[in-house]
Amino acid sequence: MSPAPAYDVVVAGGGPAGCAAALTLVQAGRTVLLADAGTGPPKAGEALVSMGRLLLADLGVAEPVLGSGHLPCHGNLSAWGSAELHAVDFLHDPYGHGWHLDRPLFDRRLRAAARAAGAEVAEHTAVRSPSRQSDGTWRLALRDRAGGAGERTVRCRWVVDATGRGAAIAVRSGARRRTGDQLTALHLTLDPAPQTPTDGRSLVESDQDGWWYTALLPSRHRLVAYFTDPDLPVAAARGAERFRQRLLATRHISRRARPHGLTTLRPPRRAAAHSAHLDRVHGDGWTAAGDAAAAFDPLSSQGILTALYTGLSAGQAVDAHLHGDRAALADYEAKVTTARTAYQHGHRAVHAQETRWTDRPFWARRQRNLHHNPPPTKGETTP
Repeated sequence: MSPAPAYDVVVAGGGPAGCAAALTLVQAGRTVLLADAGTGPPKAGEALVSMGRLLLADLGVAEPVLGSGHLPCHGNLSAWGSAELHAVDFLHDPYGHGWHLDRPLFDRRLRAAARAAGAEVAEHTAVRSPSRQSDGTWRLALRDRAGGAGERTVRCRWVVDATGRGAAIAVRSGARRRTGDQLTALHLTLDPAPQTPTDGRSLVESDQDGWWYTALLPSRHRLVAYFTDPDLPVAAARGAERFRQRLLATRHISRRARPHGLTTLRPPRRAAAHSAHLDRVHGDGWTAAGDAAAAFDPLSSQGILTALYTGLSAGQAVDAHLHGDRAALADYEAKVTTARTAYQHGHRAVHAQETRWTDRPFWARRQRNLHHNPPPTKGETTP
């Protein structure tokens, strides 16, 4: 006879989605292991919109997670569809301002909250070799990436895949990734300016081959990112000087970047930024959340919010399913589909506003997408 599972649920991934799922499950009385691999370069420059406070409040962690260390964001600026700068401020937003996050701090506080609520948190630990057993449980290898305890084996009743865009467990279990485009980010972090800037709003500016984003970070460094398609010549120019030249050619981004010093730039890093989703977000003993379930173009500014929402919703669905609710997982899938459909409506509407460079490959591709794949009507789903 197989030994009894040590945990009700193992959550693979210690980002916002994984932490939200772990918090929801442990608050429902479930035994939970949250495994955070801690791989990849540190994340920087991510924002949380004001509504995120409500989700964190629902999880009971708004105050400790959103305390000191993050930079309030009181509005957004954009030069999109024209060269003129347009502003949207959050003065009348019913939920208040948003935040430019210190992302490592944000994630650490979420994991600390999960631990304080009763979850076992395994830092620098990757979930490997998931194996579904004949009795309906999982057998998982936990590998210590910090070189400490090595590897151990655990058993659980359910797995939440919050491993990011790779959706490692879901894909291994037969789910398929669907990508909307190939958007890539070239990004770097500039040193603090001698005089601390007073405008903490984010800024987006489109150009003929993609679009730029900049925001002041809580550390007073500045993030600058350029989003384009990886097969275009502009993306092939990886050197710091080519990036600097293109940055200086912008009308608005360059004004905010210059005070931070542009004479000795490092080559920009690359990161995937495309839209993607799974063809199904749950299966035999697993549920996906966060970017593993649906990853959105950063232009939407919905990434962290969606991660928290899908993590919380996945936790609720798994708990209900383990209680015998046969509709819980289908209801969760419907929530993810609704969120993704709303995102697609907004994404297409925003790209339809930029018509200055329809002869350029980056924008021509997105215009073709508007005509060939119109936004779904209410009740429809999209591939």
